[in-house]
Amino acid sequence: MPTTDNLSAVAQISTPALPTQSLTDDSLITQRRQWRTLLGFVFLIGAGLLVYSQTMAFVWDEGFHLLAAQLIDKGKVPYVDFCFPQTPLNAYWNAFWLALFHQSWRITHVWTALEITGATFLAADYTFRVFPIAQWRLVAALAVAAFIGLNEVIVQFGNSGQAYAIGLLLTTAAFRLTVAALRRESRLLSLLAGLSSGAAAACTLLTAPVTPVLLAWLVFYSSKAGRWAKAIAFAVGTVIPFAPVIALWILYPRQVFFNVIQYQALFRRVKWEGATTHDIDVLSAWLDSTPALLLGSLGIAGFLYVLKRREWDEERRREIYLASALVAALALYIATAHPTFQRYFLFAIPFASIVAAVGLFSVAARLWGPERPRVAGALVLTLLTLAVARSLFDDRDSTTWRDYQKIAAKVASVTPKGSEIYVDELVYFLLNRTPPFGMEFSYAHKLDLPPAQEKLLHIVSEKELNEQVKNGQYYTVQTCKDDRIDEMRLPELFPNREDIEDCSIFWGKVKPLPPEKK
Repeated sequence: MPTTDNLSAVAQISTPALPTQSLTDDSLITQRRQWRTLLGFVFLIGAGLLVYSQTMAFVWDEGFHLLAAQLIDKGKVPYVDFCFPQTPLNAYWNAFWLALFHQSWRITHVWTALEITGATFLAADYTFRVFPIAQWRLVAALAVAAFIGLNEVIVQFGNSGQAYAIGLLLTTAAFRLTVAALRRESRLLSLLAGLSSGAAAACTLLTAPVTPVLLAWLVFYSSKAGRWAKAIAFAVGTVIPFAPVIALWILYPRQVFFNVIQYQALFRRVKWEGATTHDIDVLSAWLDSTPALLLGSLGIAGFLYVLKRREWDEERRREIYLASALVAALALYIATAHPTFQRYFLFAIPFASIVAAVGLFSVAARLWGPERPRVAGALVLTLLTLAVARSLFDDRDSTTWRDYQKIAAKVASVTPKGSEIYVDELVYFLLNRTPPFGMEFSYAHKLDLPPAQEKLLHIVSEKELNEQVKNGQYYTVQTCKDDRIDEMRLPELFPNREDIEDCSIFWGKVKPLPPEKK
């Protein structure tokens, strides 16, 4: 799969000639200096992401992703040995780095920071190389880099063990490779484009619409002579990353079907009465977000500008249409998830940014004239920087990995060797402990399935879990959910308790409940 080590190669093979014009030595020197400026800006973004990834970056859900990677490193197989309702490529990617270095969240966060930086570079570099107005080229590219690398949602959720960062990198690489495959009439580039988009979907199905949109665009605009050869190469590349899932499906069809399809389609909203209201809040959240409003309004302006301005050459116009189609497909697809989340939409941001760069030019040209790009660029950079700074300031007291390291240390200190523990996935991961049966994915506790199906899928229901706790199966119980503390009546069962941040740890020999409370 593409990584930050080969971003320059991807950029080169997908790079068209700069806009047709008579290039003097001075203009070439200027272009190179501007490109180095862009590279320096992306480097600064990457450095900031790396610092954030090692300090404040934390998402609760990354716990079961990292635990899955740790279990894979121990020889376990997703779906077969534990419940993991995701496509598994990102978990294997994380497992590789955990095995190569050490069992720490820090190494996975290093890679997510690099992957976001890589996606930022690919989108900004593309814009720099194709933007047809020379004096706007650098500002447009810097704006794209800022829209991606300074986006508060990408910063917060991309820097986690989940598949957001690698999905951003792979889909952006797939876009550039598809564009290059059409320009060069190349089956190899078509294969690589399919491989990138397929790998993105094999990491997270939230990127699934990218593959059909790219394939349709490639087929529609390719010459008749090589159209179907490129389409077949693209399709073959898409299938390759799914080979392990296909093999598991053949051997274990029920487990794979449940984890990859059935859970996402039917069970995500179980015991969530406010899921519809939540979706309405998410789908209207852009009204409260400066980056989202700016990106959306400039994106619409950019699309309309290209649609009306026929003086732009056909190649550039259809690539803007492709980026716009990817935004629309991803937004519509993600909006149908029930429940959906604001962070899911971050996969559309690189493509929306490319279109928004055109919109920035069209709006600024009317307000200040086309000869003053720096004013518009400075305004956008200022707004995005202030927005992400405010977001980081608001999160200054949020839970971090350091808090969970304290929790894990306490759990380890109070639990006798060989005793079972019931804790969050994050704590299992930090302690490098294999969870008891059915404890690898806590959301599955909400399900109430027939016993045989629960055993097959490695699921323990809340009802059964409550009985296990009451019967003293776990010497130590840790949770951050007040409703679960009350439901399991942990203060009545355990003799010892300690609260760390917003979480509680209970331990000791379970006491019998009073007769009237049984």
